[in-house]
Amino acid sequence: MEIRPILSTLRRHKTAAALIVLQVAVTCAIICNAVFLIAERTEAISRPTGIDEAGIVRIQLTGIGQDVNPMAVTREDLAALRAIPGVIQAASVNQVPLVNSSWNTSVTTAPDQVLPTLSTTMYMGGPELFETLGLQLAAGRALTEDEFDDYDEDEGFRGITPSAAVVTRSFVERAFPGSDGIGKVFYFSEDPIRVVGVVDTLVRPNPKSWAGEADHSVLLPVAVPYTMGGNYLIRTTPERRAEVLEAAVRVLKENGGSRIILEQQTYGEIRRDYYAQDRSMAWLLAAVIVALLVVTALGIVGLASFWVQQRTKQIGVRRALGASRGQILRYFQTENFILATIGIVIGMLLAFGLNQLLMERYELARLPLVYLPVGALALWLLGQFAVYWPARRAAMVPPAVATRSV
Repeated sequence: MEIRPILSTLRRHKTAAALIVLQVAVTCAIICNAVFLIAERTEAISRPTGIDEAGIVRIQLTGIGQDVNPMAVTREDLAALRAIPGVIQAASVNQVPLVNSSWNTSVTTAPDQVLPTLSTTMYMGGPELFETLGLQLAAGRALTEDEFDDYDEDEGFRGITPSAAVVTRSFVERAFPGSDGIGKVFYFSEDPIRVVGVVDTLVRPNPKSWAGEADHSVLLPVAVPYTMGGNYLIRTTPERRAEVLEAAVRVLKENGGSRIILEQQTYGEIRRDYYAQDRSMAWLLAAVIVALLVVTALGIVGLASFWVQQRTKQIGVRRALGASRGQILRYFQTENFILATIGIVIGMLLAFGLNQLLMERYELARLPLVYLPVGALALWLLGQFAVYWPARRAAMVPPAVATRSV
């Protein structure tokens, strides 16, 4: 089929053609960025934490008044929790992945280093914490009981001086590139801390706030009382989570009446709550994409139907001169393909411009090129689908129409 007659026709209908091109361009720009945002949100929602999410439940509590010896109370609580049928292990921890509040610090790899090598979060708990979280070693060993100290509430953060730590693989890759990290030394202040074990993953409590550093975590041998964060983690089997959680709440209430239970959640509920906004945003963007595609399709159908009505005589003449129905159908499909292609090219430029604006104002990552052909393919297919029925109606115009309209 020759393209020249199509281009000649489009030049005679510049306004209508320009409207379709503009509509396709705007739709392409928005869809490319929206799909990218949805992919980012989906990736974040599915980010692994590195712990046994299926078997962990969490109880957060706070005391009324001040315990004389909160560490002793914590040990009594943990002993009672471990005695519950179905409990694999229980631990008190200063923070929990995906709960926002976090303990962070800068790390150096030399005692006199001025600028930090990286920033990390610090997980602290007793010897039972490693098993409670369900962590798996990638290298080295777990912390031993003789390496643990109790957290000193009077000294606070300054009193944390562990000599050993288990870190994540991303921590090692950043601090000690080209090494497995075992035996390497890093510093919070002047005191050296030796890496004795490495786990693949253990995310921060607030990974969304730490792009590129979401998995920089350190597990320190510091046993903490329930007053430091108020987090009890209990590991059980997935099918017994509800039963164990109910029993654990009852045990803690019996063990200390001067405390208030703030939260009682399975880890699945923690993940759901943390990513609730991301999930809502993804659905909203999906709805925007669908709405834009529907509006664009209706615009193409409307314009194609209008052109079929306007060109009834022309179509009849072509049919009388021997044009087949297939040729008439291909004519309108080719015409739509040309308009869509022009709109897509403009839309790709707009997509980069919109992405640049989002990068500057909302710290969004750069739009990967792979999303451009995805958007282009979607709009090409949409255009061909939308124009098919008006084009088919045009192909059904009989040659006699040309005679009757003369």
